[in-house]
Amino acid sequence: MFENTKAMSGFSVDDIPKAKQFYGETLGVRTTEDHGLLTLHTAGDRDTLIYPKPNHTPASFTILNFQVDDIDKAVDQLNARGVRFERYEGFEQDAKGIHRTEGPPIAWFKDPAGNILSVVQQN
Repeated sequence: MFENTKAMSGFSVDDIPKAKQFYGETLGVRTTEDHGLLTLHTAGDRDTLIYPKPNHTPASFTILNFQVDDIDKAVDQLNARGVRFERYEGFEQDAKGIHRTEGPPIAWFKDPAGNILSVVQQN
């Protein structure tokens, strides 16, 4: 039924201006805003909708993964921009916060609304 239909994912935040600043300025993602909704325009023509929700509750899982060629470089650049990486019990992480022992190397961080994001090394 939807095999030829484009789809977009979306998630909520409690403050669109803060989200726009974080995703647009801190992360460097191209954004547009229309009717109070923020759209992230990432490579591969896969837009992501961010919508305001006054009673927003962050998900307890990763909602958005950014694939990178060099995770160490990405983590260093994000740290330089004030992004702090999360540490999770049960996941062995190095000094930078990168989990390297299972699957591709990955490091998690949060947006201003508390949503969990990651940078993950492409294979």
